[in-house]
Amino acid sequence: MRRRTVLTAAGAAVAMLALRGAASAQETMKIGLILPMTGSFASTGRQIEAAAKLYMQQSGDTVAGKKIQLIVKDDTGVADVTKRLAQELIVNDKVGVIAGFGLTPLALAPAPLATQAKVPAVVMAAATATITEASPYIVRTSFTLPQATVPMADWASQNGIKKVVTLVSDYGPGIDAEKAFSGAFGAKGGQVESLRVPLANPDFSPFLQKVADAKPDALFVFVPSGVGAQFVERGLDKSGIKLIGPGDVTDDDILNGMGDVALGAITTQHYSAAHDSPENKAFVEAFKKANNGMRPNFMAVGGYDGMHLIYEGLKKTNGAGGEALINAMKGMSWMSPRGPVSIDPQTRDIIQNIYVRKVERVNGELYNVEFATIANVKDPVKAAKSN
Repeated sequence: MRRRTVLTAAGAAVAMLALRGAASAQETMKIGLILPMTGSFASTGRQIEAAAKLYMQQSGDTVAGKKIQLIVKDDTGVADVTKRLAQELIVNDKVGVIAGFGLTPLALAPAPLATQAKVPAVVMAAATATITEASPYIVRTSFTLPQATVPMADWASQNGIKKVVTLVSDYGPGIDAEKAFSGAFGAKGGQVESLRVPLANPDFSPFLQKVADAKPDALFVFVPSGVGAQFVERGLDKSGIKLIGPGDVTDDDILNGMGDVALGAITTQHYSAAHDSPENKAFVEAFKKANNGMRPNFMAVGGYDGMHLIYEGLKKTNGAGGEALINAMKGMSWMSPRGPVSIDPQTRDIIQNIYVRKVERVNGELYNVEFATIANVKDPVKAAKSN
């Protein structure tokens, strides 16, 4: 009872102080970027921070008369730390937006604070479908796992794959991916066996032995961004089992280091550094130049587009934050490095193209080369609820 009282009081303090801060005419709009900058998922934080800073470098640090200040905080990939940092940013720093959120637990932890304080939370990475339902102030510029996974099930069923083992990290997005793939593939007559590995420090060896013993046509894998190399180097490249999945497993940030075992992997995802458009070529060139040759991945484009959404929202509200800003973001559309995107006004999720890609060697480097496009994909989980 005492813990509940303390939490309630803390929430009330957040709301009261945030509203007081909003009432004062601040000339600075502060954006709190909360990311895993250290630990197992530091790749995600590094990519998003670099993209956010690139966007500010290109677009300036003033919008609608407000000076934009980016405050980057490292949550080390721990949800309790994310929540504490969000509260400090809202109460002490009086930020107008919180953003980032490298994993689902990290995005969900501050959701009640965003609601109480009426501070928009821009999810640039985390991909569990239900995240935007946790607060009316959450908007997403990344993707949802079902959004990337259902097209993979469709491609597999259309290309002679009858039996699949799914191997996913045992947390929200992994379970989303498993359910979305199994449901869509099973509905088309496919056979599925499911395996789950721990999110932290997984040992893939015993699971891969189970896959080899099952002798499926394909192995569907979901592991978080930055972890795929650990999996692929233990892979099944000599077994004849196809490697398929959403694009996290062949993440552009680590793809070159995977070597030839990654060649031929088929994935479905919303972004590849090899995406053939003028916008993306300019983005990749600028990103590499600003970051010592580092190749941008799908996390980077989530951060870049997240900053674009904040900037354009502020232009529409003439610098106002809070409810006006989140409402301005709903329905917004633009041409991203990934292709045409928009924010679903009902769900606050991103609507975007999903591309079918194959890992190929291009000019001596490994890339996810797109060969088919599924246009304007909504999150299938929420789309099913609305039907």
